[in-house]
Amino acid sequence: MKKGCLIVVGIILVIGLGLFGWVKGAYNGMVESEESVTTAWSNVETQYQRRADLIPNLVNTVKGYAAHESETLQAVIEARSKATQVTVDPSNMTAEQMKEYQAAQGEISSALGRLIAVSEAYPDLKANENFQELQAQLEGTENRINEARRNYNEVAQAYNVKIRQFPTNILAGLFNFGTKEKFAADSGAEKAPTVEF
Repeated sequence: MKKGCLIVVGIILVIGLGLFGWVKGAYNGMVESEESVTTAWSNVETQYQRRADLIPNLVNTVKGYAAHESETLQAVIEARSKATQVTVDPSNMTAEQMKEYQAAQGEISSALGRLIAVSEAYPDLKANENFQELQAQLEGTENRINEARRNYNEVAQAYNVKIRQFPTNILAGLFNFGTKEKFAADSGAEKAPTVEF
């Protein structure tokens, strides 16, 4: 009888250790994935901050050539100010926070677009070396922003899939791992632009 009890205890111990190993691995995998999402979000914010840091120099350069475009310059400054005040904590981000963040960043993009359009009316400004360099940096930063957003969405999707798959979803629920919001396409992006000649 003793031998039978030892076998049962041994089986229970092996199953318990196996279950512990699985829980530990699944939990650590979710933590690692969540940290990847947080890092990717930080990379997005870094690129947006880079763009925000370029704006004062761009505005000052334009101001020297197009002083009477103060409304456009003020719109850029206000959009930058508003966007830098909107912060999102990636660990408990909501859809509303993501929309607010995207809207604030969209306002900067729109204001910068108007500012660049203003430069078309000022040949001296377009020829200014400082303006050309800032414009090139801004274009490069926009590309980096798009790449950082794409990367964030990929990492967030991988994390969301991981915590929603069975049986990991049970542990995700027990340990409060929630899904992460992703960037959506900008409003109006679903419509192709109209080109007229």
